Amino acid sequence: MSSIGIGKKENLASLLAKTRGISGPKYLNTQFTELPVGEVPLSNAQMKKLLGIAASEPLPRTSLMAMLAVKEALEEAGNLGTGPRAFLSGTTVGGMDLGDASYPEAAVPEGNKFTCGDSTSVVADFFGGFSLVTTPSTACSSAANALILGARLIRAGLFDVVVAGGSESLSRFHLNGFNALMILDKEPCRPFDKSRAGLNLGEGAAFLVLESEAHALARGVKPQTFLSGWGNACDAYHQTASSPDGDGAYDAMAQALRIAGLKPSDIDYVNAHGTGTPNNDASESAALRRIFGEALPPVSSTKAYTGHTTSASGSIEAVFCLLALQEGFIPPQLGWSIPDPDCILPLCHTEQSEVSHVLCNAFGFGGNDSALIFSKAL
Repeated sequence: MSSIGIGKKENLASLLAKTRGISGPKYLNTQFTELPVGEVPLSNAQMKKLLGIAASEPLPRTSLMAMLAVKEALEEAGNLGTGPRAFLSGTTVGGMDLGDASYPEAAVPEGNKFTCGDSTSVVADFFGGFSLVTTPSTACSSAANALILGARLIRAGLFDVVVAGGSESLSRFHLNGFNALMILDKEPCRPFDKSRAGLNLGEGAAFLVLESEAHALARGVKPQTFLSGWGNACDAYHQTASSPDGDGAYDAMAQALRIAGLKPSDIDYVNAHGTGTPNNDASESAALRRIFGEALPPVSSTKAYTGHTTSASGSIEAVFCLLALQEGFIPPQLGWSIPDPDCILPLCHTEQSEVSHVLCNAFGFGGNDSALIFSKAL
């Protein structure tokens, strides 16, 4: 679920067509209508109708988007059996839109479904069958950390099946907070471009069904892709800014390569965190140059398509990486035109090529940085 489509097929078509999903707010009730956002093109009422939920039910937009994404993931996975499974959903905003709607009359809306954990529990209860439900909340690395936790639970032998990802809706509090930090661009964002002036906030949800290879083969299905490596590090440089040398990002990518047993030269594409802020793009570029040296693989940031979906970005962009592996293409960078010596040169044209290993970055406030490596199933 993202601003460029409902479901995997629509998102793939938009990536191939180089379609932006960033425009003025339609569903978000905000006075800052001059700020472009990446909204999922459905109202809450439309999502409830698709899910068979009563229109009067006060559910967070974060939960509704997550339900639709989880539904698609479970349907595609097929019969997962009756064994124990975990549900891990990264979010930071949670149901803050309900808080927005009730403020100032009530600081806490009736039913108290606006905390991060509550918004996850609503989704888990809708589907049922989960013996572990938890909510990683580490700002913009939340969904990536949900996938890492899922992989570790499977590797430890605690679960054979984990549904992991993240969901994040836009809210007034959310938008106002980023606006107060003065890192929002009034034009479509331009990651790695010298003229970049900030990010565009987005929203969305994406979930992956992770399972042990033995479990997948026992139920007669071929794995689509392998989550072959992951890393998480915290440089603790600043509450919001990234370290100039990209220390946390470098450590996370280096960990992911070690776990995957790969060399930097094995990576065919990097889906960068690439927010479009001056600090982030320069810091990530420094980290990428430290990892890859002069042999930098194609790099692009798909936030120019969807906006920065904050806590959900790690799983939404993970799905984009899976599509790149399965369809044999690299999504180009949108909006880039002016080189910046402090930044890498992104790939700006659609490239059809054999893609075997993809690195996906998700970096959060406070320097909580995560990296994922997905490898093609042979």
